[in-house]
This record gives sequence, C-alpha cells and structure tokens, in this order.
Amino acid sequence: MEKQWSEMTWQERREERFKKWLNPPAKLPNPAMEKLYKERLTRMIKAIKMEIPDRVPMHLAANSFVAYNNGYTLYDVLYDYSKIKPSWIKFLEEFEQDSADAPGFFAARVYEILDYKVNAWPGHGLPKTSTLPNFVEKEYMQADEYDLLMKDPFNFSLRKFTPRTWGAFEPFTGVPSFSSYSGLPERLMMMCQDPNFKKLFKTIMEASDENVKHQKVMMECAQESLKRGFPPLMGGVMLAPFDTVADMLRGTSGVVKDMFRQPQKLLESLEIIADNSIKSTVGMVNMATSPIVFVPMHKGADSFMSVPQFEKFYWPTFRKLIMGVVNEGCVPMMIIDGSYNEARLKIISELPKSCVIWTMEKTDMALAKKILGNSACIAGNVTAAMLYTQTPQQIKEYSRKLIETCAPGGGYILALGSGIDKCNPANLHAVVEAGLEYGKY
Repeated sequence: MEKQWSEMTWQERREERFKKWLNPPAKLPNPAMEKLYKERLTRMIKAIKMEIPDRVPMHLAANSFVAYNNGYTLYDVLYDYSKIKPSWIKFLEEFEQDSADAPGFFAARVYEILDYKVNAWPGHGLPKTSTLPNFVEKEYMQADEYDLLMKDPFNFSLRKFTPRTWGAFEPFTGVPSFSSYSGLPERLMMMCQDPNFKKLFKTIMEASDENVKHQKVMMECAQESLKRGFPPLMGGVMLAPFDTVADMLRGTSGVVKDMFRQPQKLLESLEIIADNSIKSTVGMVNMATSPIVFVPMHKGADSFMSVPQFEKFYWPTFRKLIMGVVNEGCVPMMIIDGSYNEARLKIISELPKSCVIWTMEKTDMALAKKILGNSACIAGNVTAAMLYTQTPQQIKEYSRKLIETCAPGGGYILALGSGIDKCNPANLHAVVEAGLEYGKY
C-alpha cells in the first residue's frame, strides 16, 4: 500500500516531486530529446542530493544578455515582444546547460498601464540605453504600520502597500477594511460604482489584455526550451522574511532603524511572514513541474549586518521558512548576493543534509566547499565583473579551478554568480567549455 503524503518524510516527498520533474510536462519532439532531457535533469538531481553525476551540471542565468546576444537592447525586448523568442532560441542553441526556463523579461507596457513604482527600466525612468532595470527603494510601509501588517496582511496589502507601489490601485487607499463588507454586498456594489473604481477596472482589463500577449510569448519560449531537451528549473519563488521587510516594505533605512527602535515588532512580523510564505510557496510548487524554489537573498550578507544581528533577525525565521517548504518536498535554491563569511557559512551548514542549494556570488568557494561540502549542494560563482573584464582564457581557467575545488564528491553546480547583460559572448562560451571539458567525473 502506497504511503499517503502526510505519512512521508521530506525526502520521500522530494522524491515524488523529482519523479514529476523527470517526466516532461509536454511531449518532446523525439526520443532523443526525451533522453537528453532526462540526462540533464538527472545531473541536476544528483548534484542536489550530493551524489556523483556523469559530469558537473551547469546553469546559466543570463538575464538581459539574451537580448544583447541577438543584437537587441533590453529596451527592445521589454517593449517589443516579437524580439524575445528569436533571442531565446539563439541563446538555447548557442549555450549548452542542464536547465532553462524562459527569459526573465517583464512586460513593460503592463507595468506602465498599472503605474508600477518599484522599478525603473529602460524607457521608463532610465535612458533607453540602460542595460539593467533599477529597484526604487522607499519606505512603502510606514514605521507605525507593523500592527496593521500582522493583524490582517491581506487588508494591509490591498489598502496600503499595493496603492503605494501600483499607482492604478490608489482608489483602494480610501476604502474601509474589507472585513466590514462581510454580509453587506450592497456596500461592495456601491464601491464598484465609484468613478475611480470604474477607471481602475478598465485599467486592469487593459493591463490584462496586454499581459496575455506577453505571456503567450513566454509560454512559447518555455516550449522552445522543452523542445530542445532543457528541463525547467524554477517551480516557485520566495524571499527570506527579513528581506521581505527590508527590500519591499520598510527599505534599507527603515529596517535598520526598526532593528534598534522596535526590534520586537520586527521579529513578530517576520514570524507571520514566514508562516504565510510557506503556504504561498508550496502552493506555487504544487502547480509547477520543478520543485526548485528560487530565493534571491540580499540583506543577510557580510556587508549589511553583523553575525549577532544575522543570528537574531535574519536566520531564525528564514530557517523556519526553508524547513517549512523542505518538509513539503521542495528544494530552496538560495542566491547569496554579496558574500557570506565563515561564521555565516557555519550557521547555514546546520540544515539537514542535501535539502537545499546555496548559490554564491562573491563568497570564497574554497571556504564554502570546506564548510558546506558535507551539508548542501553549492553553486556559482563566475561573477558578472569577471565576465565583463576578463578574457575567455581567464574565464575558462577560473571555471576549471572552481570545478577542481568544488566538484570532488559531488554536490556542485557550475553557475554564474549573478545575472549579466552586455558581456563578451566568448566569455560565457568559456564557462560552458570548461564545464564540458573539466567537469567529467
């Protein structure tokens, strides 16, 4: 008799998700492509489980390089969706790797229609020649709003955070708490008759129609990846609870002040954010093929907070979130922006063996292998700076040293330390060449 989900260990649940991942979500063109799909994915899964594959798996998070590699700019692909698919096909055909989803280009016109305030991008707040979008950091949650956030996160998001970050939703600022509409549908109808809300509904429909055009292209790109035997990587996304507050709600300045002025409120909110994030993340993965959860990490790095602050504010609720999704068979893939020192590496090494992936940007990879080598799969760290400034020969040599340092015993993925834009394509080819030449076990 088969075990029920509730009776399984986290490893057994993960195996069930791996089985689903190994079966392509769509029929591939021929048996050869299906074989290639499974070979690539088997490498990734063995690395995650800290077993030894036939060679080191590779993953290239290329970002806007995909556009520049095909002779376009980031502005071109953000506003002209017809330029995305040919750029993606060229990237897939030129660069061997072991997983690929679809390019990460957002729909700039949708953002403009809804008046998104958190990003600036080429043609909107930045010159059309800009190669990367910029994050616009502000205190989108005020210092005295922690209680509102904790009492009713939905109402806080709808009536406070969303109108401040999406200008089109400004009409929600003045409405009462939605709990007050319970049992009184006529009040809700009266709100909908407001001219400001009629304008909002029209704007939402316009944005939705535009988004359909963009999503159609993204789906076609994902299908192109599958047709060429590339397994999808990202099944969900989440943030460390502290990063949710520090990146999106209070901003860097705000959260630093809160760490000293109202630490208890901050800590209480992190617990609630962790609990809610577990549910939402698992929900995303349940609808996806891949069990991998992408986790960009920012404010826990060496350059931001001390180790005692990391142990108090960052790690406890992040660990809670990690283990919450791990227990459901998901695999968090952390992207550590900046670097982690020895003390931080020792702290994160105490997670159950092989349950996560740590992708490094600037962390000393020899130190990471030494401390995490018996704990977790590690990935990285060919940095953007290297790809912009060094020669293909230097990049290939650095990649060789990475493999020699990190690959022994398994548990290593050759990957970029960060996204890239206008680097020399020959440098990215050098990474792949090193992986194929030196990565065999």
